[in-house]
Amino acid sequence: GKTVLLPLMDRPIPIIADEHADPEKGSGAVKITPAHDFDDFEVGERHGLERISVIDENGMMSENGGSYKGLDRFDARKRILEDLEKLGLLRGDEPRKTPIPHCYRCRAVIEPFLSEQWFVRMNVLAEPAIKAVKEGRIRFHPSQWEETYYYWMENIRDWCISRQIWWGHRIPVWTCLNNHQFASREEPLRCPVCADTHLEQDPDVLDTWFSSWLWPFSTLGWPDDTQDLRTFFPTDTLVTGPDIIFFWVARMIMSSLEFMGDIPFSDVYFNGMIRDLTGRTMSKSLGNSPDPLWLIDGGDAKTVETFARSNPSYRKGVPAYGADAIRLTMVYLTPLGGDIHFDHTLVEFGQKFCNKLWNASRFVLMNLQGETVLPLGEAEPVRMDLADRWILSRLQKTIETMVKSLETFRFNEATRTLHGFVWGAFCDWYLELVKPRLYEHASEDDRRTARAVVFHVLDSILKLAHPFIPFITEEIWQVMRKYTSDGDRPDTIMIQPYPEADEQRVDRESEKDMEFIQKGVTVVRNIRSEMNVPPEKKAGIMLRGPEQRLAVLENHRGYLEKLANVSSIDILLKDEKREGAAVGVVDEVEIFVPLGDLIDLDRERERIGREIERLESILKDLNIKLSNHEFIQKAPENVVEKEKQKQNDFREKLNKLRKSYQSIQL
Repeated sequence: GKTVLLPLMDRPIPIIADEHADPEKGSGAVKITPAHDFDDFEVGERHGLERISVIDENGMMSENGGSYKGLDRFDARKRILEDLEKLGLLRGDEPRKTPIPHCYRCRAVIEPFLSEQWFVRMNVLAEPAIKAVKEGRIRFHPSQWEETYYYWMENIRDWCISRQIWWGHRIPVWTCLNNHQFASREEPLRCPVCADTHLEQDPDVLDTWFSSWLWPFSTLGWPDDTQDLRTFFPTDTLVTGPDIIFFWVARMIMSSLEFMGDIPFSDVYFNGMIRDLTGRTMSKSLGNSPDPLWLIDGGDAKTVETFARSNPSYRKGVPAYGADAIRLTMVYLTPLGGDIHFDHTLVEFGQKFCNKLWNASRFVLMNLQGETVLPLGEAEPVRMDLADRWILSRLQKTIETMVKSLETFRFNEATRTLHGFVWGAFCDWYLELVKPRLYEHASEDDRRTARAVVFHVLDSILKLAHPFIPFITEEIWQVMRKYTSDGDRPDTIMIQPYPEADEQRVDRESEKDMEFIQKGVTVVRNIRSEMNVPPEKKAGIMLRGPEQRLAVLENHRGYLEKLANVSSIDILLKDEKREGAAVGVVDEVEIFVPLGDLIDLDRERERIGREIERLESILKDLNIKLSNHEFIQKAPENVVEKEKQKQNDFREKLNKLRKSYQSIQL
């Protein structure tokens, strides 16, 4: 209830008590400036303080600035300190960091300034929008963003929609000479209150987001009842970034419920943000964003230099990656709602996949030899072998998994499923197994069936991959059209229906047998690698185990001969021993690889022995190092983890070498 005199102005100001003041800072008392600080404005509202502006629109001291009138605000601050010191009112100063807002474009200091603005009352709009999400009418992906949405909506403030900029939609409010203010949809001719014809429209424009929040329906002809509006509102899915969940997503929901009486969309997918290696959002202002055309085409010297300055991992001589490679990499590496720290070398992943698909397609198309391929249904089932049944079964599971991932907005999981099937099942295994049946020396039935299956699988792969790599899939698909007898096949892959899983083609028994054969091939390959068997030498193998499992390997010995470079397969009796052979076990089946005719056993024994001694010495030093408590406590955590990883790696290598040495000793 008392007042004090404001130094330098002799203006009486009231003393108030408010929770905003921090007793731990300075004297515990602060001077409030309701017209020049956001927090002080709130304090002034609570206590009914007078709002006195001392800075004008040009950043100069106004008439309320007393003797400082006309000075630039920065100059006035210096003068005030000098005057306080002259009057003996300056007790002292202390350094303190204060957050000062700057314009992100021109870096000018931004001063809070009290002015008349237009607002939208938001609390009445927020309630139905909160309800729509809580009732599940609108779903967020990932759902974690719902809590952020609720927090903002439940603590919402009125929205200042006026902006003092040149471009935009003018505020539809007019003022007459008698100071009557009114809104109008059309430009008015006279004041509705006093009929004055001298009208002036408000100079401010609407906030950009005010136009944007009407987007779901204003773009379709609203407020008129148009065919577009009836057809396309509400829509299905909004894809956007979580950084504008308040600016746009929440406001579109509110406006649609208010003006259309319905939700604008049923699902909102929040994609991850692509950041630079330091975690900053990419922007042109920061100069940390690569030119996508440079990544696609290879770029010029200027863009390379700009990108290299803000990306320390940049490697000169970056090849042209292509648009598909960039697109696939971004989707593959970004989990649902997660961020990715981008480095251009990551795009090599997508580039390699596109190359793999391109080369696989070339192989398939070259072996069609210009002949028309029969639809899959006309080429089966007489000559279908295990590999055909297996790849078709795996394809159905791939389709089912990818469709489920897409429907649940887990796009990176869809691309991982696609990559695993194309690179692993199709390229690494099936194409190798089907090669002999595509060549001219195969029977006509074998060739017809093999070509139908491989063509069908490749066609399905292109459709599955098209959303992620649209250009290369369209290019390959256009070539494949020449080999089909289907006259109704569309001119572009873009309007092809997305694949649907066919449960009748799921063959679990074939998958089980093929998985067993793959394990057997891998065991033989590993033995050959570990024993340094020359790639050109064929190996005879011997098997021992349950008859049912042995029959699978025997019946498909061609697969082992082709993929593991095997010359012969023999069956060992239950108690029969085989000396000088390396052995591996797969599902109770022992696979013996006799080494006598493949390598110099004495020389290989000596080599492995020396390597065992070397690794034992290294591992001994590592064990001593990691048992030293002083090292564990003082060394950085990442250094300790690195040493532990080395310890595990050397142990694993040592165990493999000891097994190999034991095999040679038998």
